[in-house]
Amino acid sequence: MDVSCAFPTALATPDDIVVAEELGYKRAWVYDTPQQSPDVWMTLALAAERTERIGLGPGVLVPSLRHPMVNAAATATLAALAPGRVAVSFGTGFTGRRAMGYGAITWSYMDSYIRAYRGLLQGDVVEWEGARMRMLHPGGHAPARPVDVPVLIGALGPKGHRVAKELGDGLYVTLQLPEFMSEYSWVPYLVWGTVFDEGEPTDTEHARRAAGPGWALAYHGAYEFGGPSAVRELPGGPEWLEVVERTPVRQRHLAVHTGHCVELGEADQAAWKAGGHEMVRDVTMSGTPEQIREQLDEVAARGVTEIVFQPCGPDLRAELERFFAAATG
Repeated sequence: MDVSCAFPTALATPDDIVVAEELGYKRAWVYDTPQQSPDVWMTLALAAERTERIGLGPGVLVPSLRHPMVNAAATATLAALAPGRVAVSFGTGFTGRRAMGYGAITWSYMDSYIRAYRGLLQGDVVEWEGARMRMLHPGGHAPARPVDVPVLIGALGPKGHRVAKELGDGLYVTLQLPEFMSEYSWVPYLVWGTVFDEGEPTDTEHARRAAGPGWALAYHGAYEFGGPSAVRELPGGPEWLEVVERTPVRQRHLAVHTGHCVELGEADQAAWKAGGHEMVRDVTMSGTPEQIREQLDEVAARGVTEIVFQPCGPDLRAELERFFAAATG
């Protein structure tokens, strides 16, 4: 299994990717979350200039955030800066849309968008929003078409599976493992967590800062996909809801997603203190090195071909070092 990493895009991310390359990570995926992050393409360009080997790509792009020509031109630019190292993944928008108050895009829109995007990179004339267009970049402005870059698609249900099988080169997975992923030869699986010392409890400061942001996704996801009743079933769920529901309904998504994938928001901290930390090992890839390797063996048996670890906390180098050592034995 390939061992890769991911970063919720920050100003320090290009330097963090340099560290990941030094440690031996296969690929670095960077989030497209403009409501809380600097631009994903600028960040990847800086990383390309500072690295030589590590694979680079946005994971995942949210189609509604940019015109397909904009993403095609950015992809071509990155491919020129890092030849042979670029892959692109698309998703319907968990953080990239829900944290701004929108729902996920439809799979019919995703299908049309990826067809236009891939056609542009091939040098075709495509139709988008009633207009016909083609990449017109002359020499020195972008690589010659076709620009061949693998495209992965984040999907969990049957509609996404259909689009991924027809238009994608792989399946990008997070939050849960769909049964159909065994049908794909390339399956990156995004995980959060930390490597615990032997006997380390789940309520330590290290656990809170390094595994907490991934653990908090259990509450964010339960709320977005199951509503308040789903959150109440979780340890610390009532305390989490009490904080979130202080915010007016039309702005409640801001309270839900504050600190998303980076640090604990106010509601997350309330749930943690109320005992929610007890399920850290259940909802993140956290444990001793031996337990991490057991979890990796389990997901590999189900079809995962690339583990993608997002480090959290004040010492990302240490988290990257500990996870890579655990994953590679």
